[in-house]
Amino acid sequence: MEREDALESGEGRALLPLNVENESSHHGPRSHYKPSYSKAPAIILGFEYLDSVAFNGVGANLIVYLHTVLHGNNAANAANVGTWSGTCFLTPLFGAVVADTYWGNHKTILYSLVVYLLGMITITSSAFSASSKLYQCEGGSCQTASSLLFCGLYLVAIGSGGVKAALLPFGAEQFDDENPLEREKKGAFFGWFYLCITLGALTSGIFIVWIQENIDWGLGYGIATFCMASALAAFVLGTPSFRRRLPSGSPLQSILQVLVASYKKRNAETPRDSSLLYEADKNLSDLGQQRLAHTNEFRFLDKAATISALDLKDGSPQSSWSLCTVTQVEELKMFLRLIPIWANSIVYAAVFAQMFTTFIQQGSAMNTKIGSFSIPPASLCSFEIISVMGWVFVYNNIISPAAKRYFGNGVGFSQLQRMGIGRNYLNSFIITVIADVTSRGGVPGWIPDDLNKGHLDYYFLVLAGISTVNFFVYLAFAGNYTLKKVISES
Repeated sequence: MEREDALESGEGRALLPLNVENESSHHGPRSHYKPSYSKAPAIILGFEYLDSVAFNGVGANLIVYLHTVLHGNNAANAANVGTWSGTCFLTPLFGAVVADTYWGNHKTILYSLVVYLLGMITITSSAFSASSKLYQCEGGSCQTASSLLFCGLYLVAIGSGGVKAALLPFGAEQFDDENPLEREKKGAFFGWFYLCITLGALTSGIFIVWIQENIDWGLGYGIATFCMASALAAFVLGTPSFRRRLPSGSPLQSILQVLVASYKKRNAETPRDSSLLYEADKNLSDLGQQRLAHTNEFRFLDKAATISALDLKDGSPQSSWSLCTVTQVEELKMFLRLIPIWANSIVYAAVFAQMFTTFIQQGSAMNTKIGSFSIPPASLCSFEIISVMGWVFVYNNIISPAAKRYFGNGVGFSQLQRMGIGRNYLNSFIITVIADVTSRGGVPGWIPDDLNKGHLDYYFLVLAGISTVNFFVYLAFAGNYTLKKVISES
C-alpha cells in the first residue's frame, strides 16, 4: 500500500543539497564522513522492512476490518480507506518541508516514529476493545472502537508521512557522491530499499492478514505494532552509525523568491541574450548544487533573473527577493512542467487504490478456499506484489537490455517512457459519487453491502475508461515535456 508513494516522496529529495553534519558535531567537510562500509545502510534497509510490515499490517486488511468488525457498509468503507490512504500520500509533503527547513532527516524520522508508534498502539487497543464484551459491535457499529481506530489511523498517517519523506533521503546521505564506488552503492541501495518495501508488504499480506482473520484482529495489529517498536529501537541504537546533515531550507522559499522577484519586475524588459541573466559567480558544485541551463518556456519568470541597476552590490544581490539566479528560475520551471504529469498520476493512484478497497471487497464475496484452506481476501493483493517482483526481474534482465540495444543510447527507456508504458483523494470521490448515483430510486447500486446484488464490474469498466483517457492525456503532456539541462562546471 505504501510502495507507490514511498519512493516518490523520498527519491527526489535524496538528491537535494544539504549542509553536512557528522554525528553530533557540525564539522561540515565531506571527508569527515564515515566510510562506505558503515552498517548504517543495512540498518535503514532493515528499518524499512519493519516499517512496511507495520504499515501494510494496518492498511492491507483495513477494509475487511471495517466491514466484519465495525459493520460499516461497503461504499462508506471504501471511501474511508481511500481518504485515509490519500492522507498518507499527502503528509509526506509536509514532512519534507519540516525535514528540509527545521529538523533535518534524522530528527524528522525520530520524532515521526513516536507519533507513528502511538498511532499503532491506539489501533491495536481499538481492535482489542472491539472484540471485548464491554464494546460488542453486534447489532450496530461500535462507536468507541471506531473512534479509537480512526484516531490511531490518522496518527499513523501523520507519523508515516514524516518517515516516508525523510527515510530514503536519509539513506542517500550515507553515501558520498564524490566517490564513484559509493555512487554505485547508492544506486544499489535504492533497489534494495524498494525490495524491502515489497517484501514487507508481502509479509503482511500473507502472515499478518491470516492471523487477523483466523486468530484475532488485536493479535495481528499487535504484531504490526511490535514491528514498528522494533524499527524505532533499531533506529535509535543505530544513531551512532549514521551520517547526518543539517537542514538547508525549504525549496518553497526559493520558489516564492522567484515569484516575488518576477512580479516586482513585471514591467522590466527581459534580455534576449540569456547569458545576460543573473547567475551566481561561485562554483555551485562546491555546495553540492547543480547549475541549470536556461530554457525558453515560461519566459515571464526570467524577469526574476533580469539585472537592474539597484540589484547588485559588490557583485552580489542585495536581496534574494528582488534578484534570483537562472538556476532558481529553472527549478521553478521544472516544477511547473511536472504539475500536469503529477496531476495525471492521480487517476493512476485512484485505480491502484482499488487493490486495497473494492478488490478486497470482491474477494470477500468470492469462494477463496483451496481444498480445506481458505485464503483471506486481503492476501489476494500478494499476487500483485509477486507480479511486480516478477516484472522487475523481467524488465532489468530482458526489456531494459533490449531497449538499450534498440535505442543505442546506453540508457534505454527514459523515466517518462517507463511511466507511460506502466500506465492521489480522487478514489474516495469516485466511489462516493458512483455509489450515490447508482443507488437512487431504491435500487441496490453498483457497490451495495451484498456485492452479489451489485455491479462491481460496471464500476471497474468506468475506471478502465477513465484510465484510457488519462493515458492519452499523459502522452500529450509527456511528449512536450522539456528535460532539465545541467551545466558542466568542467
